[in-house]
Amino acid sequence: MPDGVDDAFLAGAPVVLPRLGAVGWLRWVWRQLTSMRVALMLLMLLAVAAVPGSVYPQRPADPTVVAQYLVDHPGAGPWLDRLGMFDVYSSVWFSSIYLLLFVSLIGCILPRTRAYLSAVRARPPRTPRRFDRFPAQGALTTTAGAREVADAAAVALRGRLRWLPRFRVDVRAEGLLVGADPGAGTTWVVSAERGYLREAGNLAFHLALLGLLVAVGTGQFLHYRGQALVLEGRGFANAVVDYDTFDSGAGFDPASLVPFTLTLDAFTASFDPETLAARFFEADVTVREPDGSTSADSIRVNHPLDVGGAKIYLQGNGYAPEVTMRDAAGEVAFAGAVPFLPQDDVYTSRGVIKVPDVSTGAQVGLVGYLLPTAVESGSGLWRSVNPQPNAPMLVLSVWSGDLGLDDGVPQNVYQLDESAMTQEVDDAGAPVTLYVAAGETVELPGGLGTLTFDDLPRYVALDLRHDPTLAYVLASALIALAGLAISLFTPRRRVWLRATPAGPGRTQVTAAALARGDDLGLQAELDAVLAAIPGPVPGAADDSGAQDGGAQDGDVNGGASSRSREESATEPKAGR
Repeated sequence: MPDGVDDAFLAGAPVVLPRLGAVGWLRWVWRQLTSMRVALMLLMLLAVAAVPGSVYPQRPADPTVVAQYLVDHPGAGPWLDRLGMFDVYSSVWFSSIYLLLFVSLIGCILPRTRAYLSAVRARPPRTPRRFDRFPAQGALTTTAGAREVADAAAVALRGRLRWLPRFRVDVRAEGLLVGADPGAGTTWVVSAERGYLREAGNLAFHLALLGLLVAVGTGQFLHYRGQALVLEGRGFANAVVDYDTFDSGAGFDPASLVPFTLTLDAFTASFDPETLAARFFEADVTVREPDGSTSADSIRVNHPLDVGGAKIYLQGNGYAPEVTMRDAAGEVAFAGAVPFLPQDDVYTSRGVIKVPDVSTGAQVGLVGYLLPTAVESGSGLWRSVNPQPNAPMLVLSVWSGDLGLDDGVPQNVYQLDESAMTQEVDDAGAPVTLYVAAGETVELPGGLGTLTFDDLPRYVALDLRHDPTLAYVLASALIALAGLAISLFTPRRRVWLRATPAGPGRTQVTAAALARGDDLGLQAELDAVLAAIPGPVPGAADDSGAQDGGAQDGDVNGGASSRSREESATEPKAGR
């Protein structure tokens, strides 16, 4: 070090870094949020945050199950409820991740689009001085003039479709001042570039992903969905109060429901006679429009019915035994059809019959199974052997006490709260089991009355769904796939050609090509351009022309070492 020069670092002076300040910190946060690694982290975090929605019951889908979960888990249940685990997709933390991902995409797309449009309008990069270090090279001698060679190469590079050229091409005279008239001895160069469609596909993918987020969010805000069990010969009205369960977005207006009615005229089910596997389900329905007009239609699996701006799907089916219970005084305490839920392929169905109005004061609950085709397999052992109702039988146990219907806690209609009930037993203390065939009447134990199995109608479970953004979701997904395919399979190539007069009636042509990444078709692309040049002289290629093609102002040194500088001058910055 020269005498008299003080090096602060060697002297041990502390290094003082500049303060970022509020604006600097905001700029740093914005750059982090719009970076690729943060976007990927948010996308992964969104997928992880959706997992509790499939682990815990969700209040919008089934509030009864949530209420039962809170009763069964008095310790953890309230804390999970505070954390939003029973309404994951509307929780603050899930919405925050969703919005951050939304902002991250916007922050990435806008500057990249601006840079892309600027790069597309720019001219292709200038022809390098030397071609000897490029991965694809070629040379030939032709009898055509230099300008004729350049024009022929430009036509070959652009392709046949004028409205969709293969390459962006720039033809110019080399080494001339602006406004000067090129003479017969002027060298002409061609610069061509293709592959900007790759970045367009990348931007299309990001825009489609953004559109997908908007469509899904809007759909959740405006959608509605309802489920209803409908018995043969009966129907329902398209009103919120007429559905068994109903879920809707925050922006849904109940008055927007089209007031149509639907009646289930008949239900047809067919099964394989050998394996008993389901083969065909069809619900014949009659729809009455608000103007009073009616139309007959059918609903099948994967063939929903479009009505009232929504689709009605056939979600399930089963049997609803129609029973009548009379109390000890002979008064009808209950009469009606009760849906039983199928448990296996032969429609062994489980259900609960709740009778709250009994003159004796004790409420009655009947729990058990419906066997569509009952066969006795042993002493007191019955099972169903066919899903069709060939020999239906009810197998029920009897409970009496308090059903808990007046406690104010929602109950599952397919389950019996036995906490305040007592199971009826015989004189030996064994639980009483009733076997009731279709058309039979049996006595209930404990003087509770009688039970009659009147009929066995079928029911269907219908699912009505309305989401105004489904078409936009599909379109966004297809555009995203197309954009991703374009960005992955579009080659990025640059081709340069120099035509230099080499004496009377001869032109020396040298060419080179460069690709972004490995490209097996690069040399073939360059050979096709050279093949389109008219008047080649066989065996007269001069390889020395590939070594030095003359100088020009603003040229960069040819070869792989100049690649990064060439691309950085014409390409938008890589985002994600």
